[in-house]
Amino acid sequence: MTESNRAAMPDWEARFRAPRVSLPDWAEDAPHRSLFVSNATGTYELYAWDRATGEQRRATDRANGTTDGVLSPDGAWIWWFDDTDGDEFGIWRRQPFAGGPDTEAVPGLAASYPAGLALGRDGRTAVVGRSTDEDGTTIHVVAPGADAPAEIYRHRESAGVGDLSHDGTLIAIEHTEHGDAMHAALRVVRLDGSPVAELDDTKGGTEELGLEVLGFAPVTGDTRLLVGHQRRGHWEPMVWDVASGTETDLTLDLPGDVSAEWYPDGSALLIAHSFEARGDLWRYEFATGALTRVDTPRGTVSGASARPDGSVEYLWSSAAEPPVVRSTSGEVVLDPPGFTAPLSVPVEDVWVEGPGGRVHALVQRPAGASGPLPTVFEIHGGPTWHDSDAFAAGPAAWLDHGYAVVRVNYRGSTGYGREWTDALKHRVGLIELEDIAAVREWAVSSGLADPERLVLAGGSWGGFLTLLGLGTQPGAWAVGLAAVPVADYPAAYEDEMEALKALDRTLFGGSPEEVPDRYAASSPLTYVDDVKAPVHISAGLNDPRCPIRQIDNYVDRLKARDAVHEVYRYDAGHGSLVVEERIKQVALELDFVRRHLP
Repeated sequence: MTESNRAAMPDWEARFRAPRVSLPDWAEDAPHRSLFVSNATGTYELYAWDRATGEQRRATDRANGTTDGVLSPDGAWIWWFDDTDGDEFGIWRRQPFAGGPDTEAVPGLAASYPAGLALGRDGRTAVVGRSTDEDGTTIHVVAPGADAPAEIYRHRESAGVGDLSHDGTLIAIEHTEHGDAMHAALRVVRLDGSPVAELDDTKGGTEELGLEVLGFAPVTGDTRLLVGHQRRGHWEPMVWDVASGTETDLTLDLPGDVSAEWYPDGSALLIAHSFEARGDLWRYEFATGALTRVDTPRGTVSGASARPDGSVEYLWSSAAEPPVVRSTSGEVVLDPPGFTAPLSVPVEDVWVEGPGGRVHALVQRPAGASGPLPTVFEIHGGPTWHDSDAFAAGPAAWLDHGYAVVRVNYRGSTGYGREWTDALKHRVGLIELEDIAAVREWAVSSGLADPERLVLAGGSWGGFLTLLGLGTQPGAWAVGLAAVPVADYPAAYEDEMEALKALDRTLFGGSPEEVPDRYAASSPLTYVDDVKAPVHISAGLNDPRCPIRQIDNYVDRLKARDAVHEVYRYDAGHGSLVVEERIKQVALELDFVRRHLP
């Protein structure tokens, strides 16, 4: 897109259309070969990048976009997941890095939801995780010389492939055979599925603690596995030698949640630290135990990777400044073609006392504006996620149109410790809305927000909270905007993907048949007749996470009582990877609020 085209469009649209790139992944044994995601053509697709020649090539080209892709360690192949119109159900395909026909990567494996993928350095070994309603989770090994993939794991509960060891002999699996989908245990097996080691923090204690696979050491013969744990109240890494059983506690003494990955020579860790809506990077040396800060600007680091030369590449942004892929060497690593997204406004941190403790909110107001203002409460999804000081085109669009924006990291959000995240149990949705209500009261009493012009909005889990909030707090909100929401919880459970059914059983303490009262208390459909505010709903026809039938059930009830509402259905899944479709949806919401807000 040319600069003249850019000059003809409003800033809010330009932020969506501005070319963006992800942090490039690189091949372990061919680090000059990289794979990244970009929206340069108007649809998010995978791109191959040969750093030696500078050549970039679009690797996928599908109507609804492609973002799930992996480079083989030798850099020879691009594996990408091929679903149908965003329904997340499909097969892995692969193509040569330099270009060529796409072929079925694992003939003999039927379509499924993905449950992890790990590729061997020999270019022939692959470990593929699958999830289906019929089989639960299965894991299969494609071994050199084998006639067909071999099934090495099967269980009804959710599980996934964590990593394959550097020498290709060990597989780390995350599983929830104990029935708690929020807190995984780990198992390491050989290629034939025979067990090597088990690590389970859900046994023998009163606390629910989870584990996650962060990666095997990148050294042949090294049996150390980097593991995330919650033993001190938040996520942090440790090293587990799966051969000897030795656990090495790193004791980093950083607040918030901490993740890590290996430096390529295995001598150090790149530490990713997330705390109170911001992120930064550190280097941990095994030899000395020294922890050294990696210099990054204040804001959010949403991905980082240590290169063989010791430099670190990272994707950074703030609420005011658009994302950029930088290196600690001082250069911009990957500069997308075309214009840069217009700046927005910085966030203000607000802490509000809520019924479960202090609630953190991020507040933005139009430059130079004073309250009380029409205010959009933009509620994040997940629910185990958090809003951060990062660039987001959606909130910026509201700011451009004169609205203040408030984003709440309610109980259930990450980055504030395990207890805050795990508080979301049994009274699902109602707990989060208590925190949102506390921040709403602050926004009004502080003079920021006009109490007659409050918009409750969100997508996915945020869309669920929007519909639930409109019904349980009908006097609090003037307009509601719900994108891909849970609207009828029991029906959503029946139709959603198997992994989400497992999560719901963990959150509610059982299935709708086992604890019907809990599902009813948390279902927006239960309160639909109390909804007073005009409500706009957008829904993906192929969404496996918040399926269309349960949304139609809710809409039918709105129609039956002639409630003010509009519904937009689009031909994709849980959101869209097409830029123009995203712009259309935001434009519909802006227009809906313009027409219905007092």
